[in-house]
Amino acid sequence: MAKKEVTSSKSASAASKVLKSDNSSKAAKSAAGSALSQTKSPSKVTGAQAATAASKTLRQESSSKSAKSAAGSALTQKPSKKK
Repeated sequence: MAKKEVTSSKSASAASKVLKSDNSSKAAKSAAGSALSQTKSPSKVTGAQAATAASKTLRQESSSKSAKSAAGSALTQKPSKKK
């Protein structure tokens, strides 16, 4: 089931910076791409692979503030697990 959330303009701007940066890791770019693709589409959710990349980005001390913002946005839009 899709969450009814979209990426904010501030997070989308951060995601754009990450994607344009040559210094961003593959994981950061994956998370940023996921966040950016959900800018105006509440029906889209973060996939498992992008969520893993976002988690990795948040754990890395070397990740930029923009990368962490985009990763956090992507994780917010991950579907919750039901038991």
